[in-house]
Amino acid sequence: MSKALAHAKIVPRRSSDRGHANHGWLNTYHTFSFADYYDPQHMNFGSLRVLNEDRVDGGTGFPTHPHRDAEIFSYILNGELTHRDSMIKKGAEGQQGDDFYRMKRGDVQFTTGGKGIAHSEQNESDKQVHFLQIWATPWARGLTPRYHTKTFSEDAKRAAFLPILSPLKAGRGASEAEEKAAEPTLPETIPIHADLVMAAGIIGVDKRFKWTVGGSAVKSATGRHVYIHVPMTKNGSMKVRLDGREDAVLNEGDGAFVSGVNAGDVLSVESIGEAEAEVVVLDSD
Repeated sequence: MSKALAHAKIVPRRSSDRGHANHGWLNTYHTFSFADYYDPQHMNFGSLRVLNEDRVDGGTGFPTHPHRDAEIFSYILNGELTHRDSMIKKGAEGQQGDDFYRMKRGDVQFTTGGKGIAHSEQNESDKQVHFLQIWATPWARGLTPRYHTKTFSEDAKRAAFLPILSPLKAGRGASEAEEKAAEPTLPETIPIHADLVMAAGIIGVDKRFKWTVGGSAVKSATGRHVYIHVPMTKNGSMKVRLDGREDAVLNEGDGAFVSGVNAGDVLSVESIGEAEAEVVVLDSD
């Protein structure tokens, strides 16, 4: 297959080059500088600031902790993770909602840290949970804190890249009422305060998905930053090839920085491994 995006620069980020720490209860890999892992060459990519691939043992997790001025989201790959606002104590949760949610595969939990929020994320099951924790830099500081949780269809992910996050439709100057309405640019997605689209797909063996840069939802049309990540979910059996390039083949845990692209460009992602490939797209300004 010839390159469709000859003008694009694609630089793999190998899994073995990521930051890594095993704390016993938490086994974590960092694509960007985070906590005790400092890498001045990998501080951010566009508005994408954090991409951690975490495994948390049963009965453990992240106790109540604060966040501020960050858009934070968790993409569950396997297992169960319970999110609760700091005001909600265990045993008094009530029904699942934005401030309390027991997440499973297919769920995405989103937090606008804004001017300050506190929550916990605990694995209250007896099995390990595997998830991606992702942070983006918002387009404004001091936003009103918000939570959103939504389940995304596995079948839809097997048909094409399924958008999960898209920019708040009202944009940077949103009124208080528009913030409360929380309408995303793309229907059935979670709104984010950033010029960013997140999508996920599950690509069958020998199949190819196409991602249209910008996802028809962004304000910044030129100089997009697209990060592709292949999580470690199939014991090494997944493999993808980007834009038909032999030097852009990604194995599990690998990612790739795609730069020099503009909204409307089409990036092909081909599954060439022995198992269907789960692929996460993070497309930012």
